[in-house]
Amino acid sequence: QIHNAKCQLTYPKIYGGKKVTHAGTNYEVGESFVATTTSFTGNSKSRVIADMPINNFNPVYEFNTTDLVSEIKNNEQAKSALDLINVVPNPYYGYSEYETSQLDNRVKITNLPNSATIRIFTVSGTLLKTIKKSDDLTSVDWDLKNDHGIPVASGLYVIHVRTTIDGKKQNKILKWFGVLRPIDLDTF
Repeated sequence: QIHNAKCQLTYPKIYGGKKVTHAGTNYEVGESFVATTTSFTGNSKSRVIADMPINNFNPVYEFNTTDLVSEIKNNEQAKSALDLINVVPNPYYGYSEYETSQLDNRVKITNLPNSATIRIFTVSGTLLKTIKKSDDLTSVDWDLKNDHGIPVASGLYVIHVRTTIDGKKQNKILKWFGVLRPIDLDTF
C-alpha cells in the first residue's frame, strides 16, 4: 500500500517509452511524485519504488497549542481547581515511584496553586507537618516525616490545604492512608 509516499521511477534497463501514469499525470524515468492513492498504470517493465513510509503507514496527526493559554485571576476556575488537589499514591503501601533510594520515602501532593499551606494531621488532630508552598510548581513532596524529621507511623492521616483566592481563604481536606516499611539497609 502506498499513501502519501514520495515515489521514484526506476527500470532494470533504460530504453525508450517507459512511463507510469498516476492521477492523470505521466512520469518518466528518474522523475518522482507523491503517491496519494495506490492506483498505477504502466507497462510491465516499469517499477515504482516508494521511500520509507511515514510512520509505518499509521495515521499522522498534527496539532498546535497556540489557542491554549493559562488564565490568571479567574477565581471561579481557581475554586474548581481545588477539587483537583490530590495526594499520590493513596494508599501508600511501603513504596512509591517517586522514591529515589531504599531510604527515601515520599508521596506527592499534586495540582496545587502557586501559594498554599499544607498541614498534615493524625486522625486524633495532632499536627505532624507543615509545608509552605510559594512557587510555580504544581506539587510538593512529603518525605513522610514530621516537622522534627521523625518518620510517621503507618495509619490514616488528614491533609489540610489552605490557599487564598480573591482575598478569601479556601480549604481542601484530603485523607491519606499509608503502610510504611521498616528501614532495610543492605550495606553497613
